[in-house]
Amino acid sequence: MRTIEGKNPVKEALKSGAKITEVYISNSAKDKETAQIIDLCRQNGVVVKFVDKHKIYKMAQTKNPQGVIAIAHEFEYCDIDDILFEAKKSGEEPFLVLLDGITDPQNFGSIIRSAHLCGVHGIVIETRNSCPVTPAVEKASAGAVEYMKIARVVNLRRTIEELKEKGIWVFAADANGSKPVYECDFTIPTCVVIGSEGKGITRLVKEGADFLIKIPQKGYVNSFNASVAAGIIFFEVLKQRLKEGEIKGALDG
Repeated sequence: MRTIEGKNPVKEALKSGAKITEVYISNSAKDKETAQIIDLCRQNGVVVKFVDKHKIYKMAQTKNPQGVIAIAHEFEYCDIDDILFEAKKSGEEPFLVLLDGITDPQNFGSIIRSAHLCGVHGIVIETRNSCPVTPAVEKASAGAVEYMKIARVVNLRRTIEELKEKGIWVFAADANGSKPVYECDFTIPTCVVIGSEGKGITRLVKEGADFLIKIPQKGYVNSFNASVAAGIIFFEVLKQRLKEGEIKGALDG
């Protein structure tokens, strides 16, 4: 079992149909958002337990659970084929994200949130040297993780070769890349690779990419934060696909 902590993550988990067994709510939580969570629990047949706020903090794995913790089944990772099927089902060209060595839960959660909002069909992480889905990731994603397909693989380079065999083009973000992000064609089947803070993309993964892409920048520091860089690139993909009229259900604001 796992915990989902914080009002928005718990609310989104309930709305997404996540397998939640019970929700603990602080006796002192009387706000509108907590009332919405209680209503969602009733609609989904989820047991609600009102407890002292100190018990909430003892149960929590994050610093501020906001008086709400859900107990849910473990996060279910998927296969690459599940992600590709999601793209096919939506009638869109595949848009995958591969994370190379992202170990910080805040970065991972923020990337998931941006990915969900920009139409990414699924995220691929490595079983080693990568942050798994944790309560901190869930909270940083504002609940978006419940809507995102995430696959875990043993070898990223091998996965890249398999994706290329399926006709997917691999764009690796690199501060020294030769191709500006706005010159790339992201309307084709796309996999964007984001590397870790400081180290960037590993050599073998970089060698497997079709394109090394960069984000134009000014200033003296050498690169964007990983989650910020990811958001910029994801939005460029979304923008191009909106122009092509490909994205289904996109909102203008």
